[in-house]
Amino acid sequence: MYDLLSGLKIVEVSSFVASPTAGLYCAQMGAEVVRIDHKAGGLDYDRYMMTSEGRSLSWENLNRAKKSLALDLNSAEGRELAAEMVRKTGQMITNLPLNSFLSHEKLAVGREDLVSVRIMGWHDGRQAMDFTVNAASGYPLMNGPEEWDPKTAPPVNQVLPAWDFITGAYCAFALLAGLRHRDATGKGVEMRVPLGDVAIGTMFNAGAGAEMLYRGADRERLGNAIWGAFGRDFLSRDGKRFMVAALTPKQWKATVEAFGLAGEVAALEAELGVDFAASDHHRFVNRHRLFALFQRAADQFDYADLAERLGQAGATFERYRTMYEAAQDPDLVTNNPLFGPSPANPSGFAYPATRSFANLPGEAAGDPKPAPYLGEHSEEVLAERLGLSSGEIAKLIDRGIVATSDKDKK
Repeated sequence: MYDLLSGLKIVEVSSFVASPTAGLYCAQMGAEVVRIDHKAGGLDYDRYMMTSEGRSLSWENLNRAKKSLALDLNSAEGRELAAEMVRKTGQMITNLPLNSFLSHEKLAVGREDLVSVRIMGWHDGRQAMDFTVNAASGYPLMNGPEEWDPKTAPPVNQVLPAWDFITGAYCAFALLAGLRHRDATGKGVEMRVPLGDVAIGTMFNAGAGAEMLYRGADRERLGNAIWGAFGRDFLSRDGKRFMVAALTPKQWKATVEAFGLAGEVAALEAELGVDFAASDHHRFVNRHRLFALFQRAADQFDYADLAERLGQAGATFERYRTMYEAAQDPDLVTNNPLFGPSPANPSGFAYPATRSFANLPGEAAGDPKPAPYLGEHSEEVLAERLGLSSGEIAKLIDRGIVATSDKDKK
């Protein structure tokens, strides 16, 4: 936790992954983010996986360091309270539809300098989720074993909702860009960020879209090999699988040294008339011959010995872990300053929690903050941001328009 955005207040009305991620990143940099939900919880409030106490671990981690306001968003009065919260605050992140009660056009009446970031599905208004835009992107049909028949092989989806997280990060950037614009001009701005555009745009930013058009066909599947460079998974003598990547001459030299293959590689270069150290291209097009050499060498070492050799040589490598192994790995988690002590999580389950991904040398990152209970800050934010009296808030609670903390929910 840093205080770079201290003083910035944001209203977030969202669900699932992309929109809460944008608010999370802002909160971890010190912004005061109030998430507004329906009093029974948003669409993601019960998102899998749930603890035995009925708390979503996904919701808990995507909403750290935020405040929670729970309203009856099915009622006109609850919706108007939410709208007024946005107007008073001046900046909003949401994934509600364009024509919802929180449309920029409606909210900007009386607040012309409003800055809003809205996550959409596709640019033309169609609905989308990470899993569906990924299907459209072509990436799942590039995954899988190299020997699969391209005409009949099935797609291989990625487990990580990458487009959601990329979209969330982009929206945090977009919000700050909008605020910078307002500071310079005094004018508000509405920014619409379609999830599908993030996926397809990223595909083209990576050069993959241009590549397919240039070649006039699809790229072949490569299994676990790295496209256009030297890299793949290998298996040690004691059955440990690990990944090696050599994208630079320095990495290549270190990898060859660690595997003890200088002589064999030189002989193969002489046979083929190429210099592997000079070109990614030569390493890639001759990858099968090289992979065979490196796997035969890996067969001669237990992983611990080979890892020591790779480390001493300065190679780039890593052992494959299950996610359960990764979650308790000393290097990745336990001794990593990214993680702080477990706060008082709503789930009651204690586990390492992340700080901001960015490190500020010489600045204390602070300990991670917990996610709120649904409605935990309803009274506080209504009083502070809308100036409602305790009596007015009490009446709203009695009438079911406002809900307070669900800490004792069953």
